[in-house]
Amino acid sequence: MLDQSHIRNFCIIAHIDHGKSTLADRLLELTGTVDKRNMKAQILDSMDLEREKGITIKLTPARMMYKFTPKTPPDLPLVRGGEYVLNLIDTPGHVDFTYEVSRSLAAVEGAILLVDATQGVQAQTIGNLYLAMEENLEIIPVLNKIDLPAADVEARAAEMMQLIGCKREEILCVSGKTGEGVMNLLDAIVTRIPPPAGDPDARTRALIFDSFYDDYRGVMAYVRVVDGALMKRQKVSMIATHYQLELLEVGAVTPNGLVASDALECGQIGYVVTGLKEISGCRVGDTITSSTSSTSSTLPPLPGYKEVKPMVYAGVFPQEGDDFHKLREAMERLKLNDSALQYEPEHSPAIGYGFRCGLLGMLHLEILKERLEREFDLTLVVTVPSVGYEVLLRSGETQAIKSPLELPDPSHIEHIKEPWVKLDLVSPSAYIGSIMSLMQERRGLYQTTEYLSGDRAILHYEIPLSMVIVDFYDKLKSVTAGYASMNYEVIGYRVADVVRMDMYVAEEAVDAFATLVYRDEAEKTGRRMATILKDAIPKENFVIKIQAAVGGKIVASERISAMRKDVTAGLYGGDVTRKRKLLEKQKKGKAKMAALGKGRVSIPTEAYLKVLKRE
Repeated sequence: MLDQSHIRNFCIIAHIDHGKSTLADRLLELTGTVDKRNMKAQILDSMDLEREKGITIKLTPARMMYKFTPKTPPDLPLVRGGEYVLNLIDTPGHVDFTYEVSRSLAAVEGAILLVDATQGVQAQTIGNLYLAMEENLEIIPVLNKIDLPAADVEARAAEMMQLIGCKREEILCVSGKTGEGVMNLLDAIVTRIPPPAGDPDARTRALIFDSFYDDYRGVMAYVRVVDGALMKRQKVSMIATHYQLELLEVGAVTPNGLVASDALECGQIGYVVTGLKEISGCRVGDTITSSTSSTSSTLPPLPGYKEVKPMVYAGVFPQEGDDFHKLREAMERLKLNDSALQYEPEHSPAIGYGFRCGLLGMLHLEILKERLEREFDLTLVVTVPSVGYEVLLRSGETQAIKSPLELPDPSHIEHIKEPWVKLDLVSPSAYIGSIMSLMQERRGLYQTTEYLSGDRAILHYEIPLSMVIVDFYDKLKSVTAGYASMNYEVIGYRVADVVRMDMYVAEEAVDAFATLVYRDEAEKTGRRMATILKDAIPKENFVIKIQAAVGGKIVASERISAMRKDVTAGLYGGDVTRKRKLLEKQKKGKAKMAALGKGRVSIPTEAYLKVLKRE
């Protein structure tokens, strides 16, 4: 049996693109977990999307063996020389995948807080630090990319000291690319992160922190064993879902694949094969316990994860109606692998059957669409994204609105509330004026400004979520020459003066383009959407009217002229009345086409995407 004092569970947290995956590569290489000949960049990022975009989307566990030799007598008497099991969880850095980070933190005792020595502390650095502090984790501050010419180690170390309140000698300096300082980091993981504190003799309790579906073995889960042990062929039960099953296989997760073993011991991180075909039977955050004891039902569950609340809602529809059942199956599979995703069936007269999806942000929506199209070979239409609103009715009831189409009759509404977020912006001081101008345009409320050491500041704002989700990040990067970073957190709902705006194409409402807009911006938004549709919808044999309407009033309008055919081309002479007769006949034909053709305008997928991206 493995001595618990020789186990270390930790994760790497950082802002996006600060080198988490590269550092994980060096840890795996220097511990001999992966041979140099098999080494490749971002080895833990197994998805093609992760490699293409250069970002981590999914948390990934990996077990390493490290032989620790104390260089000096350690301060802690429990830290002895010998072989240690290091369980690493590599986490995403983008704000849309914060939920993945929070799940990783619940399964470990320590965290490496990584900061790029050229960029310094960024917004997501602060956000992830707060998450780690809430879990009372041991934090090891690390400066990465010290090999780069632009690295300013002392200035960035001063920022970290100010942020965490640590001493200079506690900050480690490494290069994930060259491997410099990584051996010292491995020693620090052993000496500074505490071992797991579970009871190996107690009844089994294991926390599920991620899961996925295998076509041949059913649902598979990544687990952290807190008490007792999990063994192959052990009968277990899920405390939340009450499913009972026999574990087909247990083992460790390594970069080389899954390595089966007879048992997962107390304190370990690994995988279990449940054999479940019902995806709902294994939920992230649930507790696995032994079902052999008659009192197992009274065993208290481990603290799970708070229910994630979607920030952005969008409709996802198959372009071909026959693909709806294929899309349903794909959504079920992705839900297992992405517990932040929420969805429910939706029907649109214009597009057909699909799903209303709740997501954490625009990147989350983009990744969902890409994964559905790549992994399940689907062609999709995605509707205009919106945030969730709360509607207080005159009857006193409160109604949650996920789609503009769900909005009740205006005469029944007392007021509408929209979600607001606390927004932290980290930027060089020179761009504060530009940021403030942008925030004023986006209805932001200024709170405070903090200054980090050097020429950098953190601006704190409160702002409607609808002003942040679509193109705010791109605008922020534009006005700060790419230097600013952002992190946001929902703080509640506030009253908003919003109205539903419908888009009419050929005098027929298109549900997919319905949206809630601020009353004073309705005309501007309607004009923008009408212009986009005018450019995207192909011409027909009749004039197509595109209109934006609020409460029956047209606020913006565009026209797509009819295709022109020269009906007089065949004439070779004669009286002018012959020409007039043909033109008059053509005019009547177009009028008839317009009358018959209402609602039959084909709207291409590109039109939906252009409205979505605000092109």
